[in-house]
Amino acid sequence: MSSSNPSPLWKPDQQRIAGAQITRFQAWAAEHHGAPATGGYEALHRWSVDELDTFWKAVTEWFDVRFSTPYTRVLGDRSMPGAEWFPGATLNYAEHALRAGEDPERADTPAVLHADESHEPTPVTWAELRRQVGSLAAELRGLGVRPGDRVSGYLPNVPEAVVAFLATASVGAVWTSCAPDFGARSVLDRFQQVEPVVLFTVDGYRYGGKEHDRRDTVAELRGELPTLRAVVHIPLLGTTAPEGALEWSALTAADTAPVFEAVPFDHPLWVLYSSGTTGLPKAIVQSQGGILVEHLKQAGLHCDLGPDDRFFWYTSTGWMMWNFLVSGLLTGSTIVLYDGSPGYPDTAAQWRVAERTGATLFGTSAAYVMACRKAEVHPARDFDLSRVQCVATTGSPLPPDGFRWLHDEFADASGEVWIASVSGGTDVCSCFAGAVPTLPVHIGELQAPCLGTDLQSWDPQGKPLIDGVGELVVTNPMPSMPIRFWNDPDGSRYHDSYFDTYPGVWRHGDWITVTARGSVVIHGRSDSTLNRQGVRMGSADIYEAVERLPEIRESLVIGVEQPDGGYWMPLFIHLAPGAVLDDGLRDRIKRTIREQLSPRHVPDEVIEVPAVPHTLTGKRIEVPVKRLLQGTPLDKAVNAGSVDNIELLHFYERLGRERA
Repeated sequence: MSSSNPSPLWKPDQQRIAGAQITRFQAWAAEHHGAPATGGYEALHRWSVDELDTFWKAVTEWFDVRFSTPYTRVLGDRSMPGAEWFPGATLNYAEHALRAGEDPERADTPAVLHADESHEPTPVTWAELRRQVGSLAAELRGLGVRPGDRVSGYLPNVPEAVVAFLATASVGAVWTSCAPDFGARSVLDRFQQVEPVVLFTVDGYRYGGKEHDRRDTVAELRGELPTLRAVVHIPLLGTTAPEGALEWSALTAADTAPVFEAVPFDHPLWVLYSSGTTGLPKAIVQSQGGILVEHLKQAGLHCDLGPDDRFFWYTSTGWMMWNFLVSGLLTGSTIVLYDGSPGYPDTAAQWRVAERTGATLFGTSAAYVMACRKAEVHPARDFDLSRVQCVATTGSPLPPDGFRWLHDEFADASGEVWIASVSGGTDVCSCFAGAVPTLPVHIGELQAPCLGTDLQSWDPQGKPLIDGVGELVVTNPMPSMPIRFWNDPDGSRYHDSYFDTYPGVWRHGDWITVTARGSVVIHGRSDSTLNRQGVRMGSADIYEAVERLPEIRESLVIGVEQPDGGYWMPLFIHLAPGAVLDDGLRDRIKRTIREQLSPRHVPDEVIEVPAVPHTLTGKRIEVPVKRLLQGTPLDKAVNAGSVDNIELLHFYERLGRERA
């Protein structure tokens, strides 16, 4: 694996390495905490996992974390699950997120830039953000919201969502959100688990050039959430508040300085939800302190963000990347919120937002990069992206073609750009591996495991692999690992989700290769990974090869173990408009896979489908489709509220029945 592309696609120059915060951190940690002064990132990472307590202590000092009461030690119980971080300490996440606004010189500079589909950015200054959060937090306290109460948002990616979240955190309540394109059932599957006392909601949203009225859905949510004491109406489409709802403008009008509740380090900050492809979505609880220190490390050291940066990531409030984006405020960066379709009015929409907001870190999905390549968009030629220092991607592995295309587009127009493919999960609301500003980038590879993350690739016996495909495991606790799942009193669901394969070790459910040079390759989900004649293959490799063909819009490959010990591997394809699946195209698909991957990767059948089903966060649904093809009934194979179009799954259910 590591010898296939020995020369890097990109290398940081000496000026970038010297100026990177991670370089300065290493020198400081060497002086004050015994970190290695030489050996670069590899030595720093080794130290960060070998000396876990010292590393995280150093992170809190470097970023000047404000503990209202001090901690007794860094790590109490270090077992997984159940590691206890910074026992005794109290603090508040929102205080740190708003801290840059205390500086009078920054008060009138933008904390937030918000763009809708007009792509014209509107600023919210640090002073205004602090004022609104202070006003809303006081109103929440007036409504009786106390530490530990849940506050929910049915909101798009707008400044009001950031204000509502920070006000919730400042009173010590627990935030949870869904995007307004989620239907009522999907929202209730999430919110009913946590029983919110306040619901922030819009009357609708704009997407793809159209207005989408959500007032009926909101009425349904109000009717089905009996614990609500207050509903706050945000008139995005200009409608009046429904009866009994409070007006956003009235709650955020006062000139009130924010007051921050000091809560224990492991006090819940928010509840996130896994895709929930079977059963109810997992309600994942992460802590104020754990997220604070993990996101300071990620944003400040790995993404190299600081007060001069503008941080954009295309996301919605229903995905963990929104929470990660808001944490850009922790480093004093300006965060860029885009509320709209990723491709409206044309495929280049996100690049246009980057140009108009002066984004320095541009975050998007691998799928968007590949769509731009296919549509022959030329981002750095057609837009002024000279401020963009880093293009980061997540959601799925960025194919090698995506690396090459991004590199060439920027190299031809505005100079080479740092490409950071990152991978983590909702489960930790962070990255396991990804961006390191001081390391080279190799095509198809994530630069390295993140600091403090003891990431390894293990075989089924629990032995570490180098240059071989294995399970992604984390062998030491991370501060942002869930403190628990909601409604999981004995912790069994949490344990079974990550710790049942290798006791005491986090198994994430991805196939990865850790290369001899220390980089990481993600191959796809291990529970839907293809396994033919004992050889494991990632579905991502097949998607990359097949979707280069102009006739193919999207594909889905499934490996199904047969009762007779055989193995059936169909490839489902969603054709581009005007394309026809004939013998010629079938042969070309198989030839492409055989030549670019191997004969073993060639599917048994190529089957046309009306579309490929996804989770609400845009991931292809592989495991439930596999279950349907094995004959599992639809209601047992998938949670209907987690799928973008449940009708699509009837096709696979029928096919499974016919084959049985």
